[in-house]
Order: sequence, then C-alpha cells, then structure tokens
Amino acid sequence: MNLSEPPIRKLPKPVLAGHPAKGSLTCFGVGDGRSCPDRNHAAFLYRFGSTSILVDCGEPVDRSLIASGSGPETPDGIVLSHLHADHVGGLFMLLQGLWLQGRRRALPVFLPGDAIRPLREMLQAMFLFDELFKFRLQFARLKAGKPVMIRNVRVTPFRTTHLDRLRERFRKKYRGDFSAHCLLLESGGVRIGHSADLGRPEDLEPLLANPLDLLVCELAHFSPATIFRYLRGRAIRQVVFVHLSSPAWENPGQTRRLAVKLLPDIPHRFARDGEVIRI
Repeated sequence: MNLSEPPIRKLPKPVLAGHPAKGSLTCFGVGDGRSCPDRNHAAFLYRFGSTSILVDCGEPVDRSLIASGSGPETPDGIVLSHLHADHVGGLFMLLQGLWLQGRRRALPVFLPGDAIRPLREMLQAMFLFDELFKFRLQFARLKAGKPVMIRNVRVTPFRTTHLDRLRERFRKKYRGDFSAHCLLLESGGVRIGHSADLGRPEDLEPLLANPLDLLVCELAHFSPATIFRYLRGRAIRQVVFVHLSSPAWENPGQTRRLAVKLLPDIPHRFARDGEVIRI
C-alpha cells in the first residue's frame, strides 16, 4: 500500500450565509451523478456544535475531509441515503483513510439494511479487515420513520420513490429492497431537511410537515420549475439546491432567474463544492 500521495488540492474558500450559526453544512460534492470536471459526487458534512454527521460518501470524500481540515475522528457518524454509486463510491477509501490516520472512536454507519452484508464482503475483498481498524466499524439498518441518534442529533429517514422504477424492473432478478431515503436532522431546536435523491417532489412532504431552518434539495430528477413551484410558500428559512442536472448546471443563469421568480419569499442558493453554509 503506497502511503505517498501528491499534495492535496485545497477546497475553495468557504462561503458563509444565513443567521448566527447554530451549525454548518459543508458541501463536499454537489454533482448529479455524471462525471464532471468541476463537481464531486454527493457528500455533505453537517455540524451541530461538536457533533459532525456525514451524509453520503460520493468520491473523493476522503480527500475532501482532509482538505477541509478535519481530523480522523470526524465524522461522528455516517448516513447513506441509498446505494447509488455516486452516493457511496467514496466509502471504501474513506474507511481506509481513517484506518491509516489512526482513528480510535467507534464509527456508526446507517444505511439500507440489504446493503450491509455485501458491503462487509467488499471490505474483506479489499483487505480492509475489522482486525486492522483501531476503531469499531458499526453498520446499522435505516428504517423509514425510525429515528437514530448520533450523539445529540436525531436523524429520521423517510422513504422516497427514487428507486421505485428500478424496483419494478429488476426485483424478480435481483434481491434487495431498493430503499432510498430523505432525511430529517434535528438538534437543539434546529431542523434540517436533506432530500438526497427523490422520485417526485411529494417525497419531501414528511420533511415539510413542520418549519425547516434549512432544506438541502436536489435538482436532478425533475425540472427546476417543478420543484420551485412545489416549495413556493413553504415554511423554510433557506434552501440550498444541489445535485443540479447537467443541463441546469451548464445554464445556471436561466435556473437562477426561474428560482427568483417562483421562490420570491424563500432565500435560496445553488451550492458549489467546498461551500460552507451557516445554519
């Protein structure tokens, strides 16, 4: 195993927004799943005081964490919304990196339950054995509507329809429950909704049942106008749009103008890799 690597590219200077911070969001990857020269794949680090939670592990999340100044004890836990490669492709290098950096604290990883066994088999195939780690790696199943605690943060997954068409097409041939989730993160009175990947805007309804301090919302699987109209008039302090489809990303002016027109009363932004957003 070669431990010598080229110098790490620094992330862009953080961009700060919003009210006095009760927490922060660092966007490590806002891409839409396609290979892209200026966007990494889905990975988001939430901080609530001293607690940090990594939502999804798109590559190259291991490098992004180090470049942000985080040490090997970050994060306190990982939540994988679903098992598409652009959301989990960086997990194995992240775990290898935490091992080589000497992480000590246990690391819980919450994910769709049908993925736990094959992921452990992949770790073994890559010689990432439990006996090598100085920390305990704990895989735990996400269950829709059942909150999990990561230190002082409650994370509640809600089922989305993102993988329903894939389930209908392949369920007779491939085993698994094809689970996909959006997430509600709550701590100290702060409520954050994280869409992950959706099948339809209505998948967000459980997150919007009560006011949100922040909604992180994808824009890859339906037209921007569709989600903008759906969010109009909602009780949301700010929206961060991520995971823009390639056409929307390549023509940002049109997308931004449409958002201003259809979301006149909700502060919003279109995140780039490396942005840090105050909550």
